[in-house]
Amino acid sequence: MEIPESELVLPAPAKLNLFLHVVGRREDGYHLLETLFTFLDFGDTITLRSASDGVFLRTSELDGVPPEQDLCIRAARLLAKYSGCGKGVALSVSKKLPMGGGLGGGSSDAATVLIGLNKLWGLGLSRNMLAQIGLELGADVPVFVRGDSAFAQGVGEILTPIAVHSAWYIVLVPPVSVPTSLIFNAVELTRSTPRIKIVGFSEMEGHNDLEPVVCARFPEVKDHLEWLRSWGNAKMTGSGCCVFVDFSTESEAQACFAELPEGWQGFVAQGLQDHPLKNWK
Repeated sequence: MEIPESELVLPAPAKLNLFLHVVGRREDGYHLLETLFTFLDFGDTITLRSASDGVFLRTSELDGVPPEQDLCIRAARLLAKYSGCGKGVALSVSKKLPMGGGLGGGSSDAATVLIGLNKLWGLGLSRNMLAQIGLELGADVPVFVRGDSAFAQGVGEILTPIAVHSAWYIVLVPPVSVPTSLIFNAVELTRSTPRIKIVGFSEMEGHNDLEPVVCARFPEVKDHLEWLRSWGNAKMTGSGCCVFVDFSTESEAQACFAELPEGWQGFVAQGLQDHPLKNWK
């Protein structure tokens, strides 16, 4: 069956933080970060159907998230507000990315909605404008909108595109959901990691300052990290709970994944230099 022109089916890929350093804290309480974002060939799928009646409808269920709190619906409403567009949308989300996993699922979904509706509604807004709108939804949204693997500073919104090494990843999903606010408000969190100088920059030298805080509170994350570290330089992404390790080839990653302890969850995915919708207009 052909997809009508009024419908788009689009990817919303996962991200990894190849490192995440907390370098300070602003007077308003927001943390200053330095992190390296890259994308994975694995994620959610967003379906958008244009509606002329100004209605914003989510047609898929998302446990624990009412439609009006869903970042996708909020992204659609915000875009309509900024553009003055009187159209609406019926959207659905096919979820693969776990909530509270540090893979950027909600932010990625919201970015794909902004990119997709910009096309579907014929708005013609620049990526810079979409990124500015996305920042109101969350600090991770702009990197998905702009579409480059990037070194991020500030609260995560100051982005410098950067080439990352080609890799395959195993990502493990411990059976917990980590509240971001709990981790960033922890008294023992290191908030003074020295800033990175771009000259001599190496993506593999960094670490995740949030990792020891999460591991102390969620032993399942610690267990998954320790197992992965027998295979390489494993790290946690974002504020958790997901952990990952990189391999040069798919066969190496699959060999490791085949040894996964019974009952553990995860996936193998290829790293992407760019978001799959980076050059999509």
